[in-house]
Amino acid sequence: MGPLPRSLELFYDVLSPYSWLSFEVLCRYQNIWNIKLQLRPSLIAGIMKDSGNKPPALLPRKAQYLRQDIKLLRQHFQIPIQFPKDFISVILEKGSMSAMRFLTALSLEHPEMLEKVSRELWMRVWSRDEDITEPQSILAAAEKAGMTIEQAQGILEKISTPKVRNQLKETTEAACRYGVSNSLCLVTQSHCLCAHCAIITVP
Repeated sequence: MGPLPRSLELFYDVLSPYSWLSFEVLCRYQNIWNIKLQLRPSLIAGIMKDSGNKPPALLPRKAQYLRQDIKLLRQHFQIPIQFPKDFISVILEKGSMSAMRFLTALSLEHPEMLEKVSRELWMRVWSRDEDITEPQSILAAAEKAGMTIEQAQGILEKISTPKVRNQLKETTEAACRYGVSNSLCLVTQSHCLCAHCAIITVP
């Protein structure tokens, strides 16, 4: 009998391209690396505010690096990631509050669907340049991930409840307590691995 899997938490927001890359790599190799992956939907806006960090798009040199880096990582990991045409509007104006509340409610009610629906929301915003803020957009992602319309509608109806709102707030605050300054935080056995890019090796 081999060693027990090491627990690893991924705090993420679907607005973050690096979170998507990390998510796919961890999902792809979790059995090989013998890890038990726990997905923790959180809110990038809250993390940025708490840390005093600024989105790379607002800093010209970081924005230029971001585009080049994402292009290289897309090729390396074979993930169909590309920038939305109206990047500023998507990231800074529309945000991800409803989407992340939906994922939070999903984690409470149907955790077995969290991976698939998270992936579909990333695909919408970071691959097909589609909306993730409107109710119909979120429902479309959920249905494409394999949920029934009744299941998805039931989850959507709960995104404004105190239970869901408080859970998302608590998860975001947990990420902040680990010292994260962007939307990606990996925690394994109380050790925080916070970085923009997750090329992660788990011993």
